[in-house]
Parts: sequence; structure tokens; C-alpha cells
Amino acid sequence: MNLSYFIAARYFRSKKKRNFITVLSTISMVGVAVGTMALVIVMSVFNGLEDLIREIFSSFDAELKVEATLGKSFEVSEDWLGGIRDIEGVAILTEVIEDNALLDYNGNQLVGTIKGVSDNFLDQNRFSKGYFWGDTTLGTDKRPAAILGRGVGFFLSVNLKDINIPLKVFYPKAPRSAGSLDPSQMYSSDFLDPVAFFSVERQFDDEYIIAPLHFTRDLLNYGDRRTSLEVKVADGYSISDVQDRLKEHLGEDFSVKNTDEQHAGLLRTVKLEKLFVFLTLTFILAIASFNIFFSLSMLAIEKKKDIAVLKAMGAPDRLIRKIFLKQGALIAFSGALVGLVLGYLICLAQQYFGLVSLGISSAVVDSYPVKVVWSDFIWISISVIAITMLASWRPAHIASKVNTITEL
Repeated sequence: MNLSYFIAARYFRSKKKRNFITVLSTISMVGVAVGTMALVIVMSVFNGLEDLIREIFSSFDAELKVEATLGKSFEVSEDWLGGIRDIEGVAILTEVIEDNALLDYNGNQLVGTIKGVSDNFLDQNRFSKGYFWGDTTLGTDKRPAAILGRGVGFFLSVNLKDINIPLKVFYPKAPRSAGSLDPSQMYSSDFLDPVAFFSVERQFDDEYIIAPLHFTRDLLNYGDRRTSLEVKVADGYSISDVQDRLKEHLGEDFSVKNTDEQHAGLLRTVKLEKLFVFLTLTFILAIASFNIFFSLSMLAIEKKKDIAVLKAMGAPDRLIRKIFLKQGALIAFSGALVGLVLGYLICLAQQYFGLVSLGISSAVVDSYPVKVVWSDFIWISISVIAITMLASWRPAHIASKVNTITEL
């Protein structure tokens, strides 16, 4: 057995009566354990929130979204769309026309976003997360229907059971050189039957209504132009591989974004928050680890005679430093191990039993989401090692400078 580790372990497992040093060492272990446990729990919560955001957005957004790099819309043709459908891995291609419009229901008005989609929109497992109630249909050519965000329905006081009140949609016409005294000539309008509500996330709930593509195309006078194309990837194919094929096929005039890239700003914000929380809790853990510095300093004073005996027997200064560095490592690693295990068990309990509720009755999930990522354990362990070495180095250096003559 390594001599320095043997002596450090004997000091760590000392059976003699408890004194201030052993109490301080115990406090150090508890502080490291609590700090490590907090890091595991908080990092896991941020991982869970990041996954939840992805799941929520994926229930409304497409797996891949094609947009023009310049301009708001682009021209399409059947041959061009057919070329995209023939790309390996493309299962469903949905045409989209999206723009702002004025919504009116029984005298209540709201400016929202109308999203016109082709008939296969609901074939892409939309609204799999969150809530959906009503008919899963967009009506017929003669009687087009709309699926409204819950917030839009609330603001407009829409009653799905009242089939006699339609939703009226207004869209401004392109300005003309000659003015008109008739305000109705400045906009186009048409009617939709509200048939369902969806609730995914407030950003979508308060703004969007889903309508048939032909209705939106005619009302907004888009013709063969589309604002985007949404692609569902076939089972067994990698989204990234299909994304690369689409980029190669479409060229630089179009961007192809996956779900993460469609909300890159929000996900980047979550990652930055996770980083800053990690740094903050690591700093708190470093403060808690100062107890290791004080306990080792006190131990070095108490063990001066032992150190002098070891030096008299020929022990070099390096051996003395190793003893105290390993003593600090034993204190810190014992606390860190307890913290890692407790943090993992608490995360498992939260994941399966929902110990801590969000306290929001209309939330997509009832309790805080957690996800344990093993790479977080590695970073936490690296932080504990670095902090321990910094806290233990000075007392170990002081212990190695004990004067043999004066202590014997």
C-alpha cells in the first residue's frame, strides 16, 4: 500500500475521541456533499427543461423546416415540390403560408398569425404534447375550418358548440396608386368555422390559428408563393442525414433547419443559464470547501510531532505534502460521493414520483422535469478535484516545512 495514502487514511479513520479538528472535517464533508448534491439536482433540472422545450416545440414545429434565405416567401411548382418529395428519407412534405391577419369573432377582435397548411399537416403527429380538444379536421373546400390556439380562443371568446358564429379573417390588400373612399376595398376577408383548440406553449397558443392552405392562399393572394415547407422524416432515417440531402438539393437560396435550429436562441439561453448556475454553485462549493483548508491547517499543527518523527526517519518533504493532500482528497471525495449518490437518488425520485410540483394546473407536465446526464457527473467531479487541490495545497506545504529539531 502507498505509504502516504496509508497514513492519510489512518488520520481520516482515527478512532480517538472527537475534537474540534474532527468536527471541522465532518462539517467539510457535509458541505461538499450538500454542494455536490445541489449541483447534480440543478443540472438535471436544466437538462429536463431543455428536453421539455424540445418536446413542446416538436409537437408544433416540423422536424425540418425549409425557408428562403432572402425574402419572406418563394415560388413553388409541382415539379419542384415533387423533386423534394423524391429525396430519400422525406416522408411528408407540407406547404405553409404564414402571415399576420385580423381575427374577428362575434365582435371581438385580435391580431394573430394565420398558418395555412396543406391537408397532410395533421399527419405529422402534431399536438402530440399539450392539449387538444375538438375536431381534427380543417373542413372542406366549401366550408374551411380553423384550429385555434387556446389563448386566441380565450381572447375572442370562441364557443366551439355555436356553429352559427363563424370566425372572420381580414387581410390588408397591397396598396394601390389610386385611393378609394370605400374602406372595404383596402382589405380582403373570408370566414372560417372554429372547430378545435390546441394548447402547446403560450407563444403559439396566444398567436396562431391553423387554416387550410387553399383558404389562406386565396385570402392573402399568395398564388404559387409559400413562406415555408415542413418536412417529416421517414422512420429509420436520420434527421441530420435528410437535412444534409435537402441542403444539397436546394442550394444556398434556402435554409433547412431542424427543431433545435428553429429555436436556437431559446435553447442557447437555457444552456447559458445552466452554465452560469453551474459556475455559481461551484463557487458556493468552493466556499464550503474552505473548511477543508482550516481542518488540514489545524491537523498540521496537531500532528507536528508525528511529522517530525517521519522526517527524522528520512521522510522527504514530498511525502509529507502527499499525506495532507490525500487527507484533503479523502474528506472531499467522501463528501462528493455521498452528494453524487444522494443527488442521483433525488433526481430518480423526482422523475418517477414527481416530488416537487410546478404548481401550475394547466402546465404540460405536473412536476419539474429532470434528466440525469452522466457527463454532468464528470464535470462536477473535475470541479471537486480542482477545489480540493487548491484547498489542500497550502496546509500540505506548511506541514512539509515543520522543523524536526524544534519539535522533537
